[in-house]
Amino acid sequence: MTADSTLHRQTLQLPLAPLGADNPLPLPDGLLEAPFSLDDDLPAELQAGARIEQPRSMHPYLLQDGYGRGRQPTEVEAVVLDNGILRATFLPWLGGRLWSLVDLATGEDLVYANACVQPANLALRNAWVAGGVEWNIGTKGHSAHTMAPLHAAVVDGPDGAPRLRMWELDRVRRVVFQIDAWLPAGARGLHVYVRIENPNEADVPMYWWSNAAVRQHADLRVLAPARRAYATGYDGTVAEVSVPSASAGDHTWPAASPRSADYFYAIEETGQPWVAGVDSTGHGLAIVSTSRLHGRKLFCWGSGEGGRHWQRWLSPDGGEYLELQAGLTATQFEHVLMPACTSWDWLEVYGDVTADARVAHGEDWDTAVAHVAGRVAELAAPEYLDTTLASARALADQAPAQGLAAGSGWGALERELRRATGEPWIDETSRPFSAATLAAEQDPWHRLLTESGTDPFTGADPAAAPLSYVTGGLWENRLHRLAPSWLRDYHLGVLAHARADLDTARDYLRSSHTHRPNAWARRGEARVLTEQGETSAALELLTEALQLAPEEPGLLLEAMSAALAAGRPGLALTCFDSAPQASRSSGRARLLEGTAALRTGARDRAEAVLASDLMIPDLREGERSLSDLWRETFGDRPIPAHYDFRMN
Repeated sequence: MTADSTLHRQTLQLPLAPLGADNPLPLPDGLLEAPFSLDDDLPAELQAGARIEQPRSMHPYLLQDGYGRGRQPTEVEAVVLDNGILRATFLPWLGGRLWSLVDLATGEDLVYANACVQPANLALRNAWVAGGVEWNIGTKGHSAHTMAPLHAAVVDGPDGAPRLRMWELDRVRRVVFQIDAWLPAGARGLHVYVRIENPNEADVPMYWWSNAAVRQHADLRVLAPARRAYATGYDGTVAEVSVPSASAGDHTWPAASPRSADYFYAIEETGQPWVAGVDSTGHGLAIVSTSRLHGRKLFCWGSGEGGRHWQRWLSPDGGEYLELQAGLTATQFEHVLMPACTSWDWLEVYGDVTADARVAHGEDWDTAVAHVAGRVAELAAPEYLDTTLASARALADQAPAQGLAAGSGWGALERELRRATGEPWIDETSRPFSAATLAAEQDPWHRLLTESGTDPFTGADPAAAPLSYVTGGLWENRLHRLAPSWLRDYHLGVLAHARADLDTARDYLRSSHTHRPNAWARRGEARVLTEQGETSAALELLTEALQLAPEEPGLLLEAMSAALAAGRPGLALTCFDSAPQASRSSGRARLLEGTAALRTGARDRAEAVLASDLMIPDLREGERSLSDLWRETFGDRPIPAHYDFRMN
């Protein structure tokens, strides 16, 4: 007898390092993602997609870099789907992440469920957690929403299987995305319906990649219906390689890879898009979808010391993983233009491939792929996917039966903005953005829209950093209606900087400081000057900003970094030595101290920094500053394993 499908809330206890408060310093001038270079021989359509506009920055989002490495047992809320065959556990507060997908017959988890929640610096807003399946929208990188709450609710399915619906506004692209997940009775696969709605009267560059972590074993092979792949390591280049073998060997066995690498499979356009990991028992995760989500990727950390260190850094309580991903484009270097006032949707299925390992692991690649393709079709055949997509689409506008969790208030504010300006908006019946979600971050902007004749920025304390930011000409028009003030002009300066109007940004930021001296305008003007090549003047403004707000640790880091870049390590040390103890104690500040000390000739001080078992919680993926400082200080002495994050 087939068990019914159920949905219930559950409390999990996980060791968790708190995320901390958002960094109050905006970044309207750049992305955290590293630049890349495409090989000239790559296909024209890939080159064209890579030329479609990347956002200038993630503004108006703020960085999430307030975490550490201290974890405490913490009760967290989860939503669980169960059909007696699979149990899927979601964390709406953590970007809607699928945390676990357990085969109830064997007890095996088809995805890698991290034993803890330990943020690290791999996302577009810095903080990211390894494990499960995450949903990435907007532009290349781990999404702005990956460690932010999504709205969540229950939707009654026509087949009696309840559905978990999650949704949120993407503020960079000004689109709404929706994820419906369910386990049909008797199904061997988790079903995930995704819809993106572009309500704007202009085309929008779009990007989506679903990113699944899978436990890494030496006997796990990754297969996809492809004979070619676009490979990248951590040197910024992208080139075409053969599948399954390239110059470095057979890369379909990720645990044996000598280095960290991405492989974007050139999936045959006429076939069903899928990717699967198959171990020596024949089991493993398969990801299959309807044709819109046609990209497939393998990422592995590699067997080098740096890659192994990253595995331990991201999973400090043990465990190694690789990633299987599915996206809208052939690679993650591309965007695709989404037409104005349209919706895109697709269906994804996650389940056990249940292959014959002798065939899947065989030397004949075509035979192995054909065999696994047949098993994937048994999990979810193309005709079944198309039919199920149509039924999911029919349910996509159904109102939720019960709310489960609240996301941000930015969707509610976006609705109010569009009402005030006459811009089109979505039908919120199926994805309500409740006014009750409006919080302190949205309050001044909501008042600016709804309280005619009042100035929500009057009386603002210039010693306190602004809580939040907005973007776009509609907000600029509203701000221009207010009388000049330090905070009004500061926001106008940040808005101009975000759209790369540097001269206008500079004028407004100077005006802000003239109204009331404040660190935020000085720091903002310094970043504008840096972009204009006036680094010496920018450094002076950053040191002034630090004097105005000495308790803000981000200003210390920026001032020291600018001083080092300008060849003034002595000034960097002066800034460090004058800062409060709380700012000086951070790992990032100590790293800059060691670098500055070495460059002033204070070798003993640099050695003391490195001898202190320096820990930098937000060390960036691909960053080599720790190992570089060690080599600059100690020459050819072996780099200690805990300082070696090199990925190639």
